[in-house]
Amino acid sequence: MSAAANGHPVCLSARRVTKRFGGLVAVDSVSIDIPERTVASVIGPNGAGKTTFFNCITGLYAPEDGDILFQGRSLVGYRPDSIAAMGIARTYQNIRLFSAMTALENVLVGQHAHLRSGVFGAIFRPSSTVLEEERAQQEAREMLAFVGLPGRGDLLATSIPYGGQRRLEIARALASRPKLLLLDEPTAGMNPQETDDLMHLIERLRDELALTVLLIEHDMRVVMGVSDQVSVLHYGTKISEGTPKEVQNDPRVVEAYLGTGGSHGHA
Repeated sequence: MSAAANGHPVCLSARRVTKRFGGLVAVDSVSIDIPERTVASVIGPNGAGKTTFFNCITGLYAPEDGDILFQGRSLVGYRPDSIAAMGIARTYQNIRLFSAMTALENVLVGQHAHLRSGVFGAIFRPSSTVLEEERAQQEAREMLAFVGLPGRGDLLATSIPYGGQRRLEIARALASRPKLLLLDEPTAGMNPQETDDLMHLIERLRDELALTVLLIEHDMRVVMGVSDQVSVLHYGTKISEGTPKEVQNDPRVVEAYLGTGGSHGHA
């Protein structure tokens, strides 16, 4: 596994990834290396190919050209559940919680791939199954506390305020024990305080859980505040990459995306 510029091994390496829909090239020969234990952001105007790029990583789409390596292993051709089992989790632009379930139950769903009890255990309830369930519930409560929802496990997911629902989605993703977490516009719809809280949580994911975080985000204050590396897509092509300051001062980015608003702009 090669080392990135900051000395960390590369967690995810996209190599000339291309995805087409009919005559439209949504992602055009994009190459990005994301070091371990960093927060990397992918930004760009609407229609730049950001979510399509995410979907290629997670197996929802298969790229026509190029390769995507996760810890040195190609992801191309694997189904989303197999990629999740390798250690990649994600959230979505639109909240996708199970509305009829409690917060705790939503997080337990995220643990499913790591639980060993099958149909036999569910029916006959041997001590090993009971112990595993107790451990899973304890771990789920710890995840809820980590994301800022201590003691909220028994609440219906939909009864939790909007910002808390966003954090609950992250807790559910964490329950799958990922090494790479993809967050698709996690602060969308949040007020400034909720946004600040989530920025702090993203930094804790990197610093305390040693996760690699790949972020799509329109709020430039978030991008510039939490990112170690920023890659800019424009009409499916990567036009710039570097530290937040380097990207912010790149004339191509200013022209294509940021405009005169600088770090205060939105896409």
